[in-house]
Amino acid sequence: MHRPFRQPRRRRAVTLVAALSLLAGLSAAAVGSTTAAADGPQTTRQAEFASAAAEFGVPLPVLEAVSYYETRWEAHAGQENAEAGYGPMNLTDLTSADLDADGLSTLSPRYADLVKAPAEHTAPAAAALLGTDAATVQSDEAQNIRGGAALLASYAKGYTHGRLPKGIDGWYAAAARYSQSTEDKVAQAFADGVWDAMRTGASRTTQDGQQISLAPVRGLHPNRGDVRKLGLKDVTPPVSDQPAECPKSLHCNVIPGAYTLLDPNNLADYGSHDLADRPNGGLDIRYITLHTTDETYDGTLDLFRDPTYAAGANYVVRSQDGQVTQMIPDKDIAWDSANRSFYQHSIGIEQEAWATHGAAWFSEDLYRSTATLVKYLAAKYDIPLDRAHILGHDNIPGSSESGIATQHWDPGPGWDWAHFFDLLGAPIKATAGPGSDVVTIDPAFATNKQTTTYCDDVAGYKQFPGPYRSYDCPVTSADAPSSFVPLYTQPSTDAPLLADPYLHATGAGTNAMNDWGDKAPTGEQYVVADRRPGWTAIWFGGQEAWFQNSAAHPTTVPSKAERIVPKAGRTSIPVYTTAYPEASVYPPDFVAFEGGKAPRPQSPAKKYAIPAGQSYVAAGPARNTDSYFAIYYDGSAPYDQHDFIGTTKVYEIVYNHRMAFVNADDVDVVPAS
Repeated sequence: MHRPFRQPRRRRAVTLVAALSLLAGLSAAAVGSTTAAADGPQTTRQAEFASAAAEFGVPLPVLEAVSYYETRWEAHAGQENAEAGYGPMNLTDLTSADLDADGLSTLSPRYADLVKAPAEHTAPAAAALLGTDAATVQSDEAQNIRGGAALLASYAKGYTHGRLPKGIDGWYAAAARYSQSTEDKVAQAFADGVWDAMRTGASRTTQDGQQISLAPVRGLHPNRGDVRKLGLKDVTPPVSDQPAECPKSLHCNVIPGAYTLLDPNNLADYGSHDLADRPNGGLDIRYITLHTTDETYDGTLDLFRDPTYAAGANYVVRSQDGQVTQMIPDKDIAWDSANRSFYQHSIGIEQEAWATHGAAWFSEDLYRSTATLVKYLAAKYDIPLDRAHILGHDNIPGSSESGIATQHWDPGPGWDWAHFFDLLGAPIKATAGPGSDVVTIDPAFATNKQTTTYCDDVAGYKQFPGPYRSYDCPVTSADAPSSFVPLYTQPSTDAPLLADPYLHATGAGTNAMNDWGDKAPTGEQYVVADRRPGWTAIWFGGQEAWFQNSAAHPTTVPSKAERIVPKAGRTSIPVYTTAYPEASVYPPDFVAFEGGKAPRPQSPAKKYAIPAGQSYVAAGPARNTDSYFAIYYDGSAPYDQHDFIGTTKVYEIVYNHRMAFVNADDVDVVPAS
């Protein structure tokens, strides 16, 4: 157990930037300062930054910007993050217990290296500079900030003959070193991010109520070549038929995923993605799907290069430093979400993190890199920046009756969708007046504390044993910031939680992380069914679902959106989890090749429906059904690598926690108002 962060017992004399400079911006040549004390408990952390900066001779903007880029100045109550980091300065201390908990076998060649890697043990290094122990810099936020400042100063002296740099730009190499990257381009990208933060400035209130500001700094012109002082690897991405499809600032690697014929006598037996030519030929790219690996970064790369694994992603993002590796070209189809109607139109991004660590937090480097990549891809392929098109794996329904219940649920409740959309430049905000017919779920992540549990079945991992992770059982995430609101059958917390019929044949929902049937996720839009004081009801999965939503503690914003209703005279309409075309679209010779029966029939979900009187938000205009077929490894089968497009049109809707489809002929459309 890690001791909680505690407030200092006394106020410190601190060095604060003059108020005028905070308003007008600072100069890179001269950063003025005056001595002051914290104005109140909400500015304690700001004062601790100023005190540590003065003590170790680190320019305050540099120290604050490094912390902002690492953690957004969050202390996270002393809790360890997914990369074994602690506190506002993200000081790391990876232990054998961490690796064991994450299922990394001691047989893995990486095990011993990780336990000894200096990059994974910056907390002990900082503690040594302070003359204290690692537990102190992990658990005491003031000491954590002092430790980060001491590390920065020690790095800077190592590159300037034992002296501290004279100007802010002289700290570029030290900031790059703080990234702990072993690759020069990644370290350079980290330092560039720190300098960008100083140029623009920042101001926010942290999850625990600390008010911190970083004044914009004018005239910054670092020598980016200083990164060479670190003596890191100059990594040249592997040669590929297609260069990395990434913004230049990310310096993406390219490591081709497996595309391999498994049986020379069976051209249909290959792994582990489909060749295509998206977005050409009508096979457009509509979605970006975010995942968590529940596996180390290196382990994920190994798995996705294993053609027998039968899964992959277009991109993988590393937690430690946000490094992005492209494994499958955008034009090709990654097998990433177990529902062809979605993944044939999606780009999949795997993020190194653990969905089961609901109370843990994702690294800020990971958030920023994924956001930069998503923003780039969305602009390139004209994908709307909303939650109907930027999906989690948990938002995609299973494609079969048995698959609906077992479909994955990552990135999980600990992924801060609101923060992610802020980084995308598309913040969740009101688009209608109070009392609107549609609401967007938007609880304040930091204060939306939920307790969830999890227990995974080890059987799913038996096929691919160590060095890959095993399983988590049991896990309890207590009172952790969460990106969902729990749903009840009545406007009372004493009422049963909502139960999805595929998850619970009888009884109520639960607080299990993977019980998505009683959780409305942040950013999704729903039609209001009723309102009571302090409560709102929405139509959710064919049921009326209640959640807490008061003026004092709002969990939604009013929204304007087009919605669908069953056509007049219909008692209910079917709901589909796929959007396959009608059988008549397939040519006779293709049907004969498929064994005489039209493939992939479009069937409604047997336990889902939309009764008359209910309404759901449409994700966009009606689209033609379609299904892409990639049959043989070499593309030689009849109609191979071809998208069959039907005449039936469907609307994609936000049905419950997940998306679904309804036939356009079954519904009327209510315009946004």
